[in-house]
Amino acid sequence: MGNLAKLLGQRLRNYRTEQGLSQEKLAELAGCHPTYIGQLERGEKNATIESIEKVASALGVSLSRLFEKLGGQEDHANDIPLQCYEFLSSKTREEQENIFHILLEMEKYKKN
Repeated sequence: MGNLAKLLGQRLRNYRTEQGLSQEKLAELAGCHPTYIGQLERGEKNATIESIEKVASALGVSLSRLFEKLGGQEDHANDIPLQCYEFLSSKTREEQENIFHILLEMEKYKKN
């Protein structure tokens, strides 16, 4: 699958883990099979809008938010904030907190 499917999958996984849901629980809430959720998260399935809408609804996320800034790969290479967002969104909540604390420490040393 393409880069778009992988980016979408990373976002789905991030929203799911942020809410403490297993793939099985999300599948139950969305009315689909757990294997399908895993395939979506890995970017292996090219999902229909209807199935993405069901998963997004189960996560409590709007489609517009889910697809926000997923296109425009030409600009993606030069958009450092977007690259940071995509990197962080693929991490667990604990990893995100650790990275944030590292950045804060780096900022302290920069000021000295």
